[in-house]
Amino acid sequence: MATTETTQTQPLEARAVARFVRVTPMKARRVVDLIRGKDTQTAIATLQFAPQGAAEPTLKVLQSAIANLRVKADEAGEAFDERNLVISSAFVDEGPTMKRFRPRAQGRAGRINKRTSHITVLVTSKPEKAAKGGTR
Repeated sequence: MATTETTQTQPLEARAVARFVRVTPMKARRVVDLIRGKDTQTAIATLQFAPQGAAEPTLKVLQSAIANLRVKADEAGEAFDERNLVISSAFVDEGPTMKRFRPRAQGRAGRINKRTSHITVLVTSKPEKAAKGGTR
């Protein structure tokens, strides 16, 4: 039985992670949900004008992932087009919580949780389309 191999290359992908970001995970997830699945140009424009505080570290992580993919493409000798990238995965994990205490009434102490986040963005190049009129 003869096997046929296609010379289809896998799309390049790169990721970037920002750890211990001083933003609560719930607030960071609101921002990351805005950009998940979008192309990078739209995501960058969205993050630049988003009023949330978590938009700035998320933008930096996205730009770092794009730069990482640029380096991977240079090492592999493949063409790199920043307009041809999509955010395939983006998520926020909870980091360690710093516990602080404030004095309260009648000698009590109230605990304040200062939460941190780990923001991860995975960027992938869009797969090249087959020739027009190709298979479904």
